[in-house]
Amino acid sequence: MMGVMARQETRTSTSPPIRSSATNEPPTTATRAWPTRLLVLGIVLAAVNLRPAITSLGALLEEVRDGLGMSGSVAGLLTSVPPLCFAVFGVTAPRLARRFGPGAVVCAGMAAITAGLLIRPYTGTTAGLLAATALALMGIAVSNVLMPVIVKRWFPDRVGSMTGLYSMALALGTASAAAVTVPVTDALGGRWQTGLAVWAGLAAAAVLPWLPFVRRGGAEPAEQAPAREERPALRITRSRTAWALAVFFGLQATAAYITMGWMAQIFRDAGVSASTAGLLLAVTMVMGVPLAFVIPRVATRLPHQGPIVVVLGLCGLVGYAGLYLAPAAGAWAWAVLLGIANCAFPLALTMVGMRARTGAGVAQLSAFAQSTGYLISIPGPLLVGVLYQHSGGWGLPIALMAGLMVPQTIVGVLAGRDRTVEDEAGH
Repeated sequence: MMGVMARQETRTSTSPPIRSSATNEPPTTATRAWPTRLLVLGIVLAAVNLRPAITSLGALLEEVRDGLGMSGSVAGLLTSVPPLCFAVFGVTAPRLARRFGPGAVVCAGMAAITAGLLIRPYTGTTAGLLAATALALMGIAVSNVLMPVIVKRWFPDRVGSMTGLYSMALALGTASAAAVTVPVTDALGGRWQTGLAVWAGLAAAAVLPWLPFVRRGGAEPAEQAPAREERPALRITRSRTAWALAVFFGLQATAAYITMGWMAQIFRDAGVSASTAGLLLAVTMVMGVPLAFVIPRVATRLPHQGPIVVVLGLCGLVGYAGLYLAPAAGAWAWAVLLGIANCAFPLALTMVGMRARTGAGVAQLSAFAQSTGYLISIPGPLLVGVLYQHSGGWGLPIALMAGLMVPQTIVGVLAGRDRTVEDEAGH
């Protein structure tokens, strides 16, 4: 697939190399080919590691709760930690990238994920589990924000294709963790600690491709590295599009983290076995593998992304209705529909790249939209846990999920309008 993408949309990359003894110009195609390929590999491996820390825990949440003596409210707090960390740490990503270079920050992020995943199963306490999870999520947060920035700078003519590639890799990692965590845990002796720790190995592999980009400016295109990109004087909070995108990002994140944290438990409470519930969650996540590649490419060809937002919202509403009325009987259908609805995430990432004209503008918009959005999403998973514990069922939590899908669709349509934050907040 990478080879196919490398051959597509190459009209702005380089001219065919002409080797001549009369010139000392370097063969730019050759000198840029290997770092570009390595960067694509690094982006893919990083994306694969941006969700297993969350979905692996969701698949084993009941075992973790029993092992550490958690209440439903505390488990809800645990499912709210990801958006909290993404909001707190994600806002620091542009500043860190300016100081150390985006490649160095992503490399450090992958190392933080590795350490957090390796430590958290063996702390023995809920507080220790939360702290180690926060370490891993810190690495995820900065990488989340910088992925659109790196794509915009290295692949300005292939934003849709590259966003689709890493969104697809992210969905693949998310689905894999949901599908195989329970079987791997059983195969390794049945201890939930081992089942969670194995994902540290995948994160460690993602560190390696980023090591050559650790030097300052190491994740800049070769032709742009000597020149410093002038940052626009954006007052991002004055942009209506930025706010619409931030709220859209927050509401889709709310739905996604409720799904990752609680959907397997909803199916298990409906009488579905633990392994099948994990597979159902995996189906929901794996829907993003093909769609996360297709949707960004379609979105970049449309002047307005509102129609895509509406289709995803309708799938979510039907999925939640089915989850309420017949959670076990129609489980596979609801898993597919909610998986389609969760593809609002790659759409949001694509719109981040489309709603700003420059790399610096994308960095500001990405940090603002993701940090503000994740702040908005914090109460959702926690509120689901509280409602579940105090109502004794899933009726109220599912009603909450369905209700939030309506404003998500409205602000998504507003965020999809053909305009840029530079036009709205440049002065």
